[in-house]
Amino acid sequence: MAGEQEPGEIDDASEGGPVKTFLEHLEDFRWVLVKSIVALGLGMLICLIGANYVVQIIKWPLMNAPVVRTGDQQVVSVNFGSHHLTSFELAPAQAKQFNLGTNSFVAVEVEPLTVGTNQVLGWHVTNDKAAISDMRRMQVELVNLSPAGGFVVAFQVAIYGGALLAAPFVFYFIASFVFPALRMHEQKHVFRALIIGCGLFLTGVSFCYFILMPLALAAAQMYSNWLGLGAFQWRAEDYISFVCKFMLGMGLGFELPVVLLTLVKIDVLRYATLAKARRYMIVINLILGAVLTTPEPITQLVMFVPLQLLYEFSVWVAWYWDQPDRAKARRKLLLALLIILLVAGLIGAGFAHGWPLIRQHWR
Repeated sequence: MAGEQEPGEIDDASEGGPVKTFLEHLEDFRWVLVKSIVALGLGMLICLIGANYVVQIIKWPLMNAPVVRTGDQQVVSVNFGSHHLTSFELAPAQAKQFNLGTNSFVAVEVEPLTVGTNQVLGWHVTNDKAAISDMRRMQVELVNLSPAGGFVVAFQVAIYGGALLAAPFVFYFIASFVFPALRMHEQKHVFRALIIGCGLFLTGVSFCYFILMPLALAAAQMYSNWLGLGAFQWRAEDYISFVCKFMLGMGLGFELPVVLLTLVKIDVLRYATLAKARRYMIVINLILGAVLTTPEPITQLVMFVPLQLLYEFSVWVAWYWDQPDRAKARRKLLLALLIILLVAGLIGAGFAHGWPLIRQHWR
């Protein structure tokens, strides 16, 4: 009859999709797994074919990482024609003896000279901007130390690159499986969270790739030098694993506000719960910084600080949503933001003016 409900339909469209049996759900989940594995396999195959290009992309933060020097040694780059011979540091007494100028980085050109009947090599200071620019960046060589090292690197590149390429399709397959079980207002919030989450994930990866990663690599080399260890050659597989895990962790960390605020919107979490969990999130973020980065404190802190700030941002937004008087809450948030910016500015100004004095005192 026209007024009767057909099998599989529900009384209220806002209550979700059609009701299915357990075996039907299991069949749908099986197809989600199959399609996800196929997408991952295709992504890995593409990255394996273009592994050399992917490696060059991964090497970009290393090639653009700045050199951090704590001493007052003058760095000299020696070139012969178009060939770079070597780079070395001069102690203050040696720099005064050679009198190469007051610049921290100096390029020297070696050329043959004729003195009577003899051929000798002479040198003169040049304004080679390319050589000086190279000295300002880290000079670290990625090497393979085993016959199978190249295959290990290619496999790593295929895994990380394939996962990145397949991620949008896997998320789509999972969403198509989960969405029918959600109510209409829940679907709206989750769909909005997926779009914003993808944008934040890419923002986190880009922030790590272009800003944090070069600084973290420079800090890692500086820490090795402080320990009295050379840091001019790194194993390629260790570097690729470190960079990919760091970027993946930062990308997922940037999605933390979306996950928490979506749970707040659908009444799974509340502001009071997030506020009480702050101490636990500090420990969790420190653990993530230790697991997803190298086992040294500098890069752990570099990753911990943004993750904790994102959690604090989520707590503040949840507090704002929980306030009955939004206008008053907005004024309090603006005042707190101004105080934080003022404190950060004072700390930055103090560091900028105090650090040269500290270095001068150490000398």
